[in-house]
Amino acid sequence: MQALVLVGGEGTRLRPLTLTRPKPALPLVDRPFIRFMVDWLGRHGVTEVIMACGFRAEDLRAALGDSVPGGPSIRYVEEREPLGTAGPIRLAADEGLLGERFLVLNGDVLTDLDLTAHMRMHRERGAVASLALYPVDDPTSYGLVRRRDDGEVLGFLEKPDPSEIDTDEVNAGAYVLERSVVDLIPPGRQVSIEREVFPKLVGHGLYGLRLDGYWMDIGTPERYLQASWDILERRVQTEVADRVDESGLGIDEHADVDPTAVVEGAALVDSGAVVGANAKVGPRAVIARDAEVGEDAIVEDSVLHPGCTIGEGATVRGAILGSGAEIGEGATVAPGAVVGEHARIEPGVVLGPDARVEPGGVAA
Repeated sequence: MQALVLVGGEGTRLRPLTLTRPKPALPLVDRPFIRFMVDWLGRHGVTEVIMACGFRAEDLRAALGDSVPGGPSIRYVEEREPLGTAGPIRLAADEGLLGERFLVLNGDVLTDLDLTAHMRMHRERGAVASLALYPVDDPTSYGLVRRRDDGEVLGFLEKPDPSEIDTDEVNAGAYVLERSVVDLIPPGRQVSIEREVFPKLVGHGLYGLRLDGYWMDIGTPERYLQASWDILERRVQTEVADRVDESGLGIDEHADVDPTAVVEGAALVDSGAVVGANAKVGPRAVIARDAEVGEDAIVEDSVLHPGCTIGEGATVRGAILGSGAEIGEGATVAPGAVVGEHARIEPGVVLGPDARVEPGGVAA
């Protein structure tokens, strides 16, 4: 089985992290984010993954390579200009990369939904296209999918008024498509599969299947952090979660934590800490999900990408630090802040809530 993964976007909501590397290549706990999707696909029998790239495509190739040990092979197709959510499908087909039946996935989702059940339903119904559907608590923020009990899709409702809501199922960004769907996609321009293709298939072999499990778009700093904690807390099925100890902390074995530091965790909900490879945490640092603010350095509820340095007496809370970022002695990084690669926060500086520091920038 083949899968085409849409990874051409610029990841603007995660800037400045995505100014220097594409969102799929950002570290998530211990690996590039997109590896979680490749591993998930491999567990459901996918043998070939095609990455539909655009922004910083070479960086994605460098992060992911051409295969995963024991998993799918990986190929790439590159958009010269943005083609939307359907245009890359037509491009891959025109380049001879797609077979008669294949999966299409949005590449910004962390999930463990049952693709095997999805593909089985598609075959049993003789579908032309089928959508993975996911139940949400607040349907007003999404486009809803209406269907019959047998899964046949009746129509779509975009960001409905509360009085219109009669389902809680949304498009989860995972599709099984027959090759004939490609003929509905005009070549050479941006095309939305949600708005221009699927509505044409209503009544002509379009089905949906409700799938329970874990599903999250990691496209914002808040969701990126939440996805990190969910992996550490084993809320999503991944190989990483299977290796996490009871502390729930993600401390890379190659991180340099000073011998005087205290590294501990507590059974708190929706919090954690991730310290990447070759990161350095200074003397008297405390890496703890329940640490109190004091004279020691504190890294709490934050993600440190590889190579970060935290100075003595610094405080980092609820923040994301890009690779090679430096936090000076006594500096404070407030919740919601995102610090780009190789940026520096000078000693004693207070970086406020939701602040952004560009890659290589200095906050003084």
